[in-house]
Amino acid sequence: MFCYQCEQTAKGQGCTSKAVCGKSEETAGLQDLLIYAVKGLAQFAVAGAAVGVEDDAVDQFACEAVFATLTNVDFDEQRFVTLINDCVALRDGLKGKVVAAGGEVNVNGGPADFRFAADLNGMLAQAAAVGVNANTDLDPDIHSLQQLLTYGVKGLAAYADHARILGQTDKAVFQFVHQALAATLDESLGVNDLVGLVLKCGEVNLRAMELLYMGNSGTFGKPVPTQVSLGTKAGKAILVSGHDLKDIDDILKQSEGKGIYVYTHGEMLPCHGYPELKKYPHFFGHYGTAWQNQRKEFAAFPGAILMTTNCIQEPADNYKGNIFTTGLVGWPDVTHIADKNFAPVIEKALEMPGFTEDRNGKSVHVGFGHDAILGLAETVVGAVKSGALRHFFLVGGCDGAKPGRNYYTEFVDQVPDDCVVLTLACGKFRFFDKEMGDIGGIPRLLDVGQCNDAYSAIKVAVALAEAFECGVNDLPLSMVLSWYEQKAVVILLTLLHLGIKNIRLGPSLPAFISPNVLNVLVENFNIMPIKTPAEDLKAILG
Repeated sequence: MFCYQCEQTAKGQGCTSKAVCGKSEETAGLQDLLIYAVKGLAQFAVAGAAVGVEDDAVDQFACEAVFATLTNVDFDEQRFVTLINDCVALRDGLKGKVVAAGGEVNVNGGPADFRFAADLNGMLAQAAAVGVNANTDLDPDIHSLQQLLTYGVKGLAAYADHARILGQTDKAVFQFVHQALAATLDESLGVNDLVGLVLKCGEVNLRAMELLYMGNSGTFGKPVPTQVSLGTKAGKAILVSGHDLKDIDDILKQSEGKGIYVYTHGEMLPCHGYPELKKYPHFFGHYGTAWQNQRKEFAAFPGAILMTTNCIQEPADNYKGNIFTTGLVGWPDVTHIADKNFAPVIEKALEMPGFTEDRNGKSVHVGFGHDAILGLAETVVGAVKSGALRHFFLVGGCDGAKPGRNYYTEFVDQVPDDCVVLTLACGKFRFFDKEMGDIGGIPRLLDVGQCNDAYSAIKVAVALAEAFECGVNDLPLSMVLSWYEQKAVVILLTLLHLGIKNIRLGPSLPAFISPNVLNVLVENFNIMPIKTPAEDLKAILG
């Protein structure tokens, strides 16, 4: 195997045996084979679009399949066998439609013609021939850009799928997913062509994140500032981790009146700010953090755990019987619920002891999406103009277990008292419970939400630029970002599409970006690696 799609990849170069994230060589190979299959499907989708042939099932499947290959989403080998077989069936069916419509299908060779094995062993034998480094003759910069585009599309597909679940779609998003995947097979494309597609991926992702915002806020209401307890209540308990708001809504409805308290974990914390979720009396608080303590937290939780779409560590073996997954999440020996009937989760919670007593804990504030922050716009602008508020820092992104992420905790600790920190995504769990006070009524720590809520952070930046009649790059705003997986990759591409410069990125730079491609990003956008908190703050604030 060879995989270097995430920040934690071995030695900062690539995982070549069992991956750092926990997936096996076999799982990695099947993921590569699935991506290869979806690229063949994409070729026919592009050919079909040229003659008016569209297929909603193909669009939905492509995003779901690509999403399944993100870091820490699905490690169930048999499910990949099913996905690959489904992809081949869709591909061949679409090919027939395109040919019947008079379309040109010039895709001889490659995944469009490939005869995939039908079973696990056969697929594993084929996987090595289509892996990341299968083409040893490829120019390293072309290869780097192809991988950057592929990983960007993985993040885009995730956002598009989240939005689709809530009824928000845009055909242009699906069309680009097909176009971009097919483009990675086009040997005629040079560096400039691929750079253009990489930035286009960021542009299309902005639309996908807008759709997701519309789906979340349209279904559950616009987030409002809300205080969330970090304590526990005596009684039976369910813990929900991940990203999918529809899943937590369903489990709240199904568990209502059963004497069970529902807690959030990780990226589900922002759910407490949504009016249509916070109305449930048994939706109590937040338990635990995210990556760095997840195994320990899961093992100590005295109830049932539901993990929704992505950003999870491999669950502790001695606790798998109490864990359930939904959506695209899949692990061996973990019960998967595909039909949204959460009765097994509720039954398990009722069987387990739950919490034996109330435990008071700290509280944190959530719900500072762009609607809430822009409601403070007049106060914010006044504070900046008076000099009371000197600078904004967006400190957000992914968490992870690899050493070096304490940088972000230390950075926030050292931010001067006349500055505000906006944060989002699971990286905030390094410092989310810090008591930082306020500046004239403006909280110094503003939780914008999930990584899925990066759209809100962008809207805040654009609105501030309009208020001060300047460009985003001229604002007293600095972005200090952590990345781990492919959603973070596509968010970065969105920021680059918007022309945002001077981003500090860490803990390390992507292994899949070649030196020449990195130089392009540095020269055009002044992307820079993080140093030490003290050095970076001095460089920013002087």
